[in-house]
Amino acid sequence: MDLQLKGKSAFITGGSMGIGKAVALELAREGVNVVIAARRMEHLEAAAAEIREALAPLGESAGTILPVTVDTTDMASIEAAMATTFDRFGRLDILLNSAAHPGGLVRSELENADPQGLLQDIDIKVVGYLRCAKAAAPYMRRNGFGRIVNVGGLTGRGSKQLSGMRNVAIVHMTKTLSDQLGPFGITVNTIHPGVVETPHIHELYEKEALKQGLTTAEVEANYVKATPIRRVLQPEEMGWIVAFVASPRSASITGESIGCDGGLTRGIFL
Repeated sequence: MDLQLKGKSAFITGGSMGIGKAVALELAREGVNVVIAARRMEHLEAAAAEIREALAPLGESAGTILPVTVDTTDMASIEAAMATTFDRFGRLDILLNSAAHPGGLVRSELENADPQGLLQDIDIKVVGYLRCAKAAAPYMRRNGFGRIVNVGGLTGRGSKQLSGMRNVAIVHMTKTLSDQLGPFGITVNTIHPGVVETPHIHELYEKEALKQGLTTAEVEANYVKATPIRRVLQPEEMGWIVAFVASPRSASITGESIGCDGGLTRGIFL
């Protein structure tokens, strides 16, 4: 299926690693010109080189990868990065919000929870996503087309981690913005990744191993056992999902929270 993405432009926060980098690669494979944005240029340049190498067999049919530094806690930094995107590519169609502390800074029980860590989590992930959407929307409205995809997390669908508060807030923001921006051809959705093979997932294994008195291998095995498809997900699988949600083909999907977890979540969401 042709996703009708060729020639469009995307801005990806958290684009130097993990899910953000994987999405950048998949969009570029579809002919999207992609800005990967994060705080550290050295990480961005390394990611850009890796993505370009993977795209080399596609030749000119692949999109361009442009690394740009951004601080999503700073509105001026975001606006400058968005302007750079528009100046380079002449349009801005797709925003992937994925910049956040993996797993959150507040994962402890109440007695050990750090309120300042929670505020920092919310400023980066919730308010940061809002800042980026606010900066991107005017560019999208010019063309009567836009796709905003927010990366949430499964902790928002359960009560095991205090860090889930930020993901619940993102879902509310997603629904509200979908109402406000829908008349202008802009859809807004959230994806909730499950256990995905990224560098940060092994940090999670280590923390859980210490908490539960297990080895990291046992922690991973328990996650796999709890997942109906019986495996850890791969970053490119998130890329495939986002590529569709970011495409014109997904026009009827907006305001939604999409689980991308291999069935790990057992709740029923109507």
